Amino acid sequence: MKKIFILLCVLQTLMFAVTAQTNPYGPARNGLGASFRGGYDLLPFYNNNTPYINYKGGFAAGASFNYYWSWLGLGGDFDYIQNSPKSNYPTSAYNSSVLDLKEDKVTRMFYGIGPSFKYQRDEKFAAELFLRGGLTHIKGGYTNLSVVAPAQLLNHHAGYDAKNVLSAKVQAQFSYYFTRSVGLHAGVYYLRHFQTPELTNAKLGFSAAYLPFTGENTGSQPSLVQRNNACNCDISSLGAFAGVSIQLPKKKKQPAPKEECNTCDNYALAITAKDQYTGEILPNTDVVIKNVYGEIIQSGATNNYGVIVFNNIRPDNYSIAGKLFDIDLKGALANKNEFEPNQTLQKEILYADDRFILRGQVVECNVANPLSGASVVLTNTVKAEQKTTNTNDKGAFIFQALQNAAYSVYAKKNDYFSQTEMISTQNFDRNKTLFIKLEVCMEKTDCGKAIILKNIYYDLDKYFIREDAKPELRKLAQFMKDNPGVKVELSSHTDSRASDTYNMNLSQKRADAAVEYLVLQGIQKERLIPMGYGERKLLNRCKDGVDCSEADHQLNRRTEIKVICPDSR
Repeated sequence: MKKIFILLCVLQTLMFAVTAQTNPYGPARNGLGASFRGGYDLLPFYNNNTPYINYKGGFAAGASFNYYWSWLGLGGDFDYIQNSPKSNYPTSAYNSSVLDLKEDKVTRMFYGIGPSFKYQRDEKFAAELFLRGGLTHIKGGYTNLSVVAPAQLLNHHAGYDAKNVLSAKVQAQFSYYFTRSVGLHAGVYYLRHFQTPELTNAKLGFSAAYLPFTGENTGSQPSLVQRNNACNCDISSLGAFAGVSIQLPKKKKQPAPKEECNTCDNYALAITAKDQYTGEILPNTDVVIKNVYGEIIQSGATNNYGVIVFNNIRPDNYSIAGKLFDIDLKGALANKNEFEPNQTLQKEILYADDRFILRGQVVECNVANPLSGASVVLTNTVKAEQKTTNTNDKGAFIFQALQNAAYSVYAKKNDYFSQTEMISTQNFDRNKTLFIKLEVCMEKTDCGKAIILKNIYYDLDKYFIREDAKPELRKLAQFMKDNPGVKVELSSHTDSRASDTYNMNLSQKRADAAVEYLVLQGIQKERLIPMGYGERKLLNRCKDGVDCSEADHQLNRRTEIKVICPDSR
């Protein structure tokens, strides 16, 4: 055990001597440090006059306090350790029913002070070596094995009740710090107590005794060997532990403000935000600079040229992160040795996602006023996937959109009805385009005001609801669910071709079919009024006898909704 102790001391001392020479001041900071630990006393060695007793490992806990001046410090330790004696006296020759075994645990409380050595290679990892000398209170360990009938003592040790035992400890621990002040550590210790006094049993008159074991019951009884004089030998143990480390660096005095210096060194860091695929600069990108502990050192947003410059920055190791519309960018690292006096270190952060950014705005139709607080729904029409977001105070919203995909976009807001916009990203090349711009128009549903529904088409001379018309009607159903007090007139119109009577009947059937579809979507029929107007409300000049293109006629073949005024029906 002495060899282990000497080897541990030599290795740790050499390590700290080398690191102190190569980096004597390093990142280790002046100030107070503390560590609190719990562990296990692995290998206890109790030297005494009593054979046939082993000592088991047990619980260990403690605390260390240190004050460092750079890598050298002074500290104090407290340790509480428990062990238990374990009799290994051969009892095979005895019936267990006649044996009586009494064993008490041993407790040790160590108080010590001494030098501390600390090597902190960077801000997160630290290694420490503590050398402590002090006093220990050792109590317990009474062990007695005897035969009840006939009464016979087999093995006995009176135990310990020793105060102020001279002791020495060496401890090595390694810490990882999550912040500047708090971290976790693990380590090992070796503790030795010199010439530990043993108790003498006042009744029996000796500190230890045992009955030699012959191996066979030959009929001749060996004599009890008594140790009248206590051994007062050394006790030692080796243990391992883990716990929490705390360091409270001494605050540096702030130097008095200096006059502006035109010749002093200045360090600056410039960040450029770009799209990885197109190289497009990204204005209004949020940028933060963090130290190795994750603490924000500086922050800001890129200008119209996609750049932000941080001046008067201290050379150190930093991580750079960015967000564009709450989308994380691929960050960068700035190393301490990259900074040069009176130079600006250039770094880039990249939007590295291969998806498009759909940048839109919700406005009121015809007047283009932005609508804030609208809920915008993006639907992937192929995968039937939906995403929802809200507009800001400028009516703006963003989505990420996959390549080679088709989307529908509409908005929801009380007392407004949204048109649906269709977007196909197949029409865009991600290597050339990042932003896709879109405007969604919402109409105020004032009573009596007609609103044209887009994409409501019917086959020639037919009135059934086609598949491409159903999304628009489902949107109308959602609008009515969002506004449960609203009643709607649903009207259909035709172009001027065919007779007036025929067109009236056809438009009424189309309006009735739309109402029936809405009822299937959960809308009460009494809230819906189908009206067929035939060709009576043309939107252009294409009346009977006027030569018009098919596109002109299509403008008149439409379906409209109109919120019913409370007193109109």
